Amino acid sequence: MPVKLKSSARRSRRNKKIAIGVFVIALIAISAMLVFIYGRPSPVTPPVVQGKVVLQTSMGNITIELRDDKPKTSENFKNLVQQGLYNGTIFHRVIEGFMVQGGKINQSIPAIPDEIGSDNHNLNGTVAMANAGPNTATSEFFINVANNTKITYPDGSKFDGSYTVFGKVIDGMDVVMAISRVPVDDPTSQSPKPLQDVTIIRVTVLP
Repeated sequence: MPVKLKSSARRSRRNKKIAIGVFVIALIAISAMLVFIYGRPSPVTPPVVQGKVVLQTSMGNITIELRDDKPKTSENFKNLVQQGLYNGTIFHRVIEGFMVQGGKINQSIPAIPDEIGSDNHNLNGTVAMANAGPNTATSEFFINVANNTKITYPDGSKFDGSYTVFGKVIDGMDVVMAISRVPVDDPTSQSPKPLQDVTIIRVTVLP
C-alpha cells in the first residue's frame, strides 16, 4: 500500500505540472493573438482615385482614363478639373510626331512629387505630366502621339524616367492626332504654338 500511495502522489504532481504547463501555453497563445490583432498597425488605405475625364476641345472631345496607381498625380489632375482651372486654356505646344501639350494655368499651382515607378511608359495615346525637372509638375500635361518610351537624352536620362504617365486616351485619339497636325508658328522650335488656338473649352469628371 505505501508504494501505491507514493505512486499516486507522484502521478498527481505530474498531472498538476501538465495542467500548469498547458495553462501557461494557452496564456502565451492568447496574448500573442491579441498583440497580432490589436497591436499591428492599421492597413493604409490608398487614396481613391478613379474615373475618367472628358476634354471638350474646339476640335472635338477627348476622353482620358486616369490611372489608380499614380494617386498623387491623378488626384492633382482631378482636383484642377473640378475647380474648373483647365476650362478656357489652350494646347500651347504642339509637335507633330511627338506630343500635344496643354494645361498652362495663370495662377500658382503647388508642385507634386513624381510617381515614375517601373510601369511608366510614354506610349502613343498615354497622358503624362510636363515638368521643369524632378518633382516640379504642377498643371501642364501632354498627350503622346508616338511611342516616346525609348527616348534617351544626351545626359543619359530617359524620357520614361522623367515624366509621370497618369492616364491614357480611351476615346477621341483621332482628335488628338488632328491637333498634333495643326499648323504652328515655328515647326523648328522647341515650343511651337498653333497659329490658331486649339482651346480646351471644358473638362468634366465622368460619374
